Amino acid sequence: MNKLLVVIASVAVLSGAYVYSFGLPPAIAALVPLDTSSDASAASPARGGGPGGGGGRNSATTVVLAPLEQQSYALVLRTIGTATALHSVDVLASESGTVAEVMMAANASVEAGDVLVRLDDRSQQLALEIAEAERDQAQTTVNRYEALKASGNLTVTNVSLTEAEIALRLAEANVGLAKIALEDRVIRAPIAGQLGLSDIQVGDFISTNATIVSIDDSSTIMAEFEVPERSIGLLEIGKPVMIGTPTYTGRVFEGAVTGFDTQLDAVTRSATGRAEIDNTQGLLLSGMTFNVRMVDETAPLPVVPSTAITWDRTGAGIWISQEGRAARHPVTIRYREGDQVWIETDVPLGSDVVVEGASKLRAGAAVAAASTTGAKS
Repeated sequence: MNKLLVVIASVAVLSGAYVYSFGLPPAIAALVPLDTSSDASAASPARGGGPGGGGGRNSATTVVLAPLEQQSYALVLRTIGTATALHSVDVLASESGTVAEVMMAANASVEAGDVLVRLDDRSQQLALEIAEAERDQAQTTVNRYEALKASGNLTVTNVSLTEAEIALRLAEANVGLAKIALEDRVIRAPIAGQLGLSDIQVGDFISTNATIVSIDDSSTIMAEFEVPERSIGLLEIGKPVMIGTPTYTGRVFEGAVTGFDTQLDAVTRSATGRAEIDNTQGLLLSGMTFNVRMVDETAPLPVVPSTAITWDRTGAGIWISQEGRAARHPVTIRYREGDQVWIETDVPLGSDVVVEGASKLRAGAAVAAASTTGAKS
């Protein structure tokens, strides 16, 4: 008996729950007179039949829209370079000999032609005196022959006079050679600049082609750097270059490209570029390591947030809202930076692009804008 009562109670509860949730079945509702005027409006939303109800098959997908805008993309090349003086020479001895005088100090500034070292030149001075004496003797002979010939003396023939003149020319040439040999005993600065370190001292014997000292003209510094193949378009004569060095953290030195390779290295796939930097203040030294930066702006391109890009079998694309309906357009990605993507597309500027919620869309689906924002900059 108890079991029967339990079953009956269970059926009653289930029936009540069914009626509460779904209402009376049509067959039973026809037998029971009800006042539906007050219940119709309440029952309709529960059954999900009207617009905005729980069924939602024809409801619009809420997305965030933004107008398609365009802006330039800054191509930035960052690479490492090495500094060298624009003019740098190693002074070599053209003759061997003993150092008689040293006229240079480390890091001193010199002008072109300044004397740096004098070698022992006693032999060369004697050779010059001998050559000058022979020249004077030859000149005296020519003068005597000319005077005799002018007076009508027949003992001086044209041949004798010609031989005397040739001897004079040879003597003058020997004087010139002796002067050059004497001058070679003096080592001079070939360019203006700053002297490096030198170990040459008075009394040292130096050999021909021995290095005396280095001279660097660092008023202009040349930065040499490598440019990868993908950034070759940045290389252009006169293009600005920004230089930094760990020695002067935070300071930027400006220069300009003066030349570059016309071929890529077969191994590194890069080209060497050179830029000149004004260094009249003398802050930069040859051999320094440089951080080289070059910037170039492209022509304006359409730009969208990265969240607007979707992918399918055809590649990248964006969704736009056309009269409240979703339409997908293919795009070609040109550049990325942070959360922005520069693209090529046939979508007109100003079109409403879906920047959030694009993954939920299907072609032709109704869309509703949650908000309208400008493109992120």
